[in-house]
Amino acid sequence: MAKERILVVDDEEDLLELVRYNLSKEGYQVICVASGEEAIKAARSQQPALIVLDLLLPNVDGLEVCRLLKNDSKTKHIPVVMLTAKSEEADMVAGLELGADDYVTKPFSPRVLLARIRAVLRRGASNDSDDRTTIRVNDLVINPGRHEVLAAGDPILLTNTEFRLLHFLARKPGWVFTRNQIVDAVQGEDYPVTERAVDVQVAGLRKKLGRFSSYIETVRGVGYRLKE
Repeated sequence: MAKERILVVDDEEDLLELVRYNLSKEGYQVICVASGEEAIKAARSQQPALIVLDLLLPNVDGLEVCRLLKNDSKTKHIPVVMLTAKSEEADMVAGLELGADDYVTKPFSPRVLLARIRAVLRRGASNDSDDRTTIRVNDLVINPGRHEVLAAGDPILLTNTEFRLLHFLARKPGWVFTRNQIVDAVQGEDYPVTERAVDVQVAGLRKKLGRFSSYIETVRGVGYRLKE
């Protein structure tokens, strides 16, 4: 039985073939394209379960492709794993803030990429079976079924990662969670991430919450909590 369909986007022919071979060997259906324009068309028409997206693409780069996909109602739900030859934290952060789910830096081991893909797909399946009960914390209303957050009745637009982070904290208001616990709950136990990346996600979430940003409290030396 064939596994999920995966779209791979990279302008390096050898790398495309390497990723295609390894994913196909694991039973995945693989679609390969070499440009941002083709990626957007394929994502809309093929509706893959996941996109492996290189950032350094000609014409329309990977970050712009990610932004366009996450702003399109037909494709915003598709998880994205970024590929980049750049190791600067700024590139990783920019992709995550646009809604990407994970990243792998070149050169990489096919086994590492496969592990990341499995982890992201697992998280998606887990999210589908999550408790759909609406959570209310003071003026915040979080509806997992609708993937909706209201602050005093006003909708707050969040990325998938930001939403999962807020939903995780809101399940147990007043409880303090370490950065590692947040990573395990939001990104998966095998997701390698720095404490700085967690802080960046929290900062972005606070900014979007505006006057309700104080709901997310920093517990110095430990982590974060949602106030009761």
